[in-house]
Amino acid sequence: MLRMHALRARPVLAFAIAAGLAAAAGCGSSNNSGTSGAGSPAASSGSGSQVNTSQCGTKPGVKATGTPIPLGGIVTNQPGTSFTDIANMAAAYFACVNANGGINGHPIKYAIQTEQTKPDQIAAESKQLVQSDHVVGIVGNTSILECTIDHSFWEQQGFYIVDSGIAPECWSTPNSAAVNMGPRYSSDGAVQYAISQHVSKIVFDQSNVPGTGYIAAGPVALAKAANVPIVQLTENVPINDANSVAIKEVDDAGPNGAVILNFTPPEALVILQAAQKLGLENRVKLWGCSTPCNTDFLAHALGPKWNHKLFVNAELTPPDGTNTPSMNLYKAILAQYGKKVSGGVGSFSQMGFAEAKIMVHALQTIKGGYTVKSVNAALKAVKDFDTGMLCKPWTYGSYPMHIPNNEDYTVTPDNGKMITAQGCTPISANDPQIAAYRKLAG
Repeated sequence: MLRMHALRARPVLAFAIAAGLAAAAGCGSSNNSGTSGAGSPAASSGSGSQVNTSQCGTKPGVKATGTPIPLGGIVTNQPGTSFTDIANMAAAYFACVNANGGINGHPIKYAIQTEQTKPDQIAAESKQLVQSDHVVGIVGNTSILECTIDHSFWEQQGFYIVDSGIAPECWSTPNSAAVNMGPRYSSDGAVQYAISQHVSKIVFDQSNVPGTGYIAAGPVALAKAANVPIVQLTENVPINDANSVAIKEVDDAGPNGAVILNFTPPEALVILQAAQKLGLENRVKLWGCSTPCNTDFLAHALGPKWNHKLFVNAELTPPDGTNTPSMNLYKAILAQYGKKVSGGVGSFSQMGFAEAKIMVHALQTIKGGYTVKSVNAALKAVKDFDTGMLCKPWTYGSYPMHIPNNEDYTVTPDNGKMITAQGCTPISANDPQIAAYRKLAG
């Protein structure tokens, strides 16, 4: 999972998804390509409506008409798991840039490939982007297996990827740097918060997808260091019997325990709603969730009974109550160009915004032509860049592994919004991967 986790979309949740986190279209297509200019304006809403989206470019109101700069991305999109909101938000940002000067007059052409967790398909799509689409940069990759399958190919071709990681190789290889912390480190954050509240036991439940052992290793290390017992569970998605899942979790955790979920919002929602229907929401000390649950869609769907009972790791700055130029621009671009971003305001679209912003920043530093060599050298050179979405400035760097986002928030539902329960907090170095990266990067 992505740390994401964007496993989404089940038919029985169609009404909820339509309201906030709909399943991405095109699940049946293995190669859905799009360009950043394709999004049509939507009605503005929220604080972002007061921001002029022309701030995304260097020449407000001037459409870029030069030779396009081809970029690409690969995302998982299948029943129960979809990360298309991330790439679609990156496309929305690029559309905004294209409408306001582009990159020195050059528009960005962004091709999005979708895959269904098939290694051969993923490998073919990466080659298509390089050999047929002739992309010069890869941004927005969010896939259960893509980092595992493609990292050697990107290294051979000289590409430095800016992605939303899921597979271990997204953080453990030299040519991948994520804006998110992924399912492992986000789950670390959720478990870390539960431990800080002095729970006596942790039940960690996640979707049964490739990489569950790697994901659980972080929470297990943190629980062991704190001498807190931890139970590991997995569930097949889409979840068909949420009542049984909720009962099992609560029984295993006990009254002073914590249940920590690592699912996409629709799957987490069916578990939490089942717990509420059965009167189980107060049978444990607290419920927790990794970053995918950080969305107003979920807070609104749960209702006030879950106020301050669910604590969600937030890898990115909580949008509710944050009034900064970057956050307002993000909301404005989402409203005007993000018609395809079905989940609206939330962590997935924030990730796409941050990735696109990093790419645009790197492109703007290039003097001369936009080639594989120049674009990827510029990406690798990004240092201490303020995305407006993360606790700390983001750096790519020349390291054998990359975990540039390793400090985050905790949020909790409050009458349909996700509000901050804990400010920026470093993820514990009791996870050996976090300790190794900090030793490398200082």
